[in-house]
Amino acid sequence: MTALPLPPAAPLANHLVQRSFDGLIPYLPALAAMRDFVRTRSEEADDELWLLQHPPVYTLGQAGRREHLLAPDPDIPLIPIDRGGQITYHGPGQLVCYTLLHLPRRGLKVRELVHLIEEAIIQTLAEHGLDGCRKDGAPGVYLPDGSKIAALGLRIRQGVCYHGLAINCDLDLTPFNNINPCGYSGLQTTSLAAQGVAASPQAVAPVLCRHFARLLPEVHP
Repeated sequence: MTALPLPPAAPLANHLVQRSFDGLIPYLPALAAMRDFVRTRSEEADDELWLLQHPPVYTLGQAGRREHLLAPDPDIPLIPIDRGGQITYHGPGQLVCYTLLHLPRRGLKVRELVHLIEEAIIQTLAEHGLDGCRKDGAPGVYLPDGSKIAALGLRIRQGVCYHGLAINCDLDLTPFNNINPCGYSGLQTTSLAAQGVAASPQAVAPVLCRHFARLLPEVHP
């Protein structure tokens, strides 16, 4: 597999940088690059947020059940991966943010990190005029009508987090009809565009990064 070239790192704050990828990044090279980053990083290295979009792909979490893919599409591959959670869809117009964080040096537990990610998404949506909310036992961010607008799935290896979150900005929602999103039958998905908000992934990304950097605990000395 060809190595995925990484764009330059732009500092945010608090030992955190962002990398913004151009174009559509194939899923498997991105996954390999994340794993390589986790394997080779030092404890002192800056944490990173990778911001990108994928071509159409379904991903299935490590405990995921294939029957949640209701109608296979020959044009959309299904890739089993090592994050938590069930099945989800990634595609053009969706902002994916991979959170490559060393948790122990920030004093973060997994549950706290999930709450932080959801809060960053909720505050990002608020800046675009939408009221995001949580659901008990169902990670991600929802709208008051129960539709899901953002998903998250994480993997922790030796205290280092990878995978991350996805916010539906302006994408074709049709492929979600072929799955039980995140394993929930009948769960409706939505996007900023479907809610009448014109905001591309490129416009949403800096807002998300700003809130994430502000909410992330300081690195312990």
